[in-house]
Amino acid sequence: MAVKKRQKLLSHGRPPVAQKKERMSSKQSRTIIREHHRLEKDHLVALKKGDVELATKFKEAIEKNGGIEGYQAASKQGQSKDRGGDSSRLLVEWLQQAKVLKSDLGIGSALQPPQYRLLEVGALSTQNAISKVPKTIKVTRIDLNSQGEGILQQDFMERPLPTSDNERFDIISLSLVVNFVPDAVARGEMLKRAARFLKAKVDPIASEDAVLPALFLVLPLSCVKNSRYMNDKLLLRIMQNLGFILTNEKKTSKLCYYLFKLANEGNGVKTGKKKLAVDGPGMNNFCIVVQ
Repeated sequence: MAVKKRQKLLSHGRPPVAQKKERMSSKQSRTIIREHHRLEKDHLVALKKGDVELATKFKEAIEKNGGIEGYQAASKQGQSKDRGGDSSRLLVEWLQQAKVLKSDLGIGSALQPPQYRLLEVGALSTQNAISKVPKTIKVTRIDLNSQGEGILQQDFMERPLPTSDNERFDIISLSLVVNFVPDAVARGEMLKRAARFLKAKVDPIASEDAVLPALFLVLPLSCVKNSRYMNDKLLLRIMQNLGFILTNEKKTSKLCYYLFKLANEGNGVKTGKKKLAVDGPGMNNFCIVVQ
């Protein structure tokens, strides 16, 4: 019997909170994450084909690999401080450079409400760098599986769309979130949705080098440097079609960081089906499709 195709939600890619706290090596965590992604993809392919027996085998293999708990533990450990975690430190640095934040984060009056609003999707902590500027930025944190007080348990793809600027944000953080979505079209929908949650109007007195409203996007470097279907050029073209322009960029040995400003409503151009750009052994199939 064929399995009914369901809409891909963020919950298909992000696991719940892990209860295990064992320390593992960076090699172990990378292996668990990589294998989990591969098995999840194969599982979804089997479901799309209606092959229940094969889908069940992949599901069993996922559990044997540690399941969602083991995957979450590996993911969290990869973002630990001693392994270069907390990508929001770079976001703070870029906002300081753009004069959105003052270099002295302690400056400001506690009696005045925060000037800007930020939505952090896939939040893991209430103590990261961007959370330490409450006098300037009010952070709303959401995650599929809240890891504590201060993080709302919510799927971004199910969050009600804003109806006014009072419900929109100046900044949205998608740090290592888009790559967790297992479907190329669903990734495109997430980026389109992010634009709808940002304030549409740029401050009329702001200079041309202003960065707000902004989308902070972090991806594994392999998504743009080792993919058969995605590269920097295509990513930037997709973002431009959605109305974004690149203001800041940084790449490390494992991650790529981008800060995009929402400059207009976009041109509505679709990327269509994924197209092979380059091929080779050991390359992945990461792609973003905007329909």
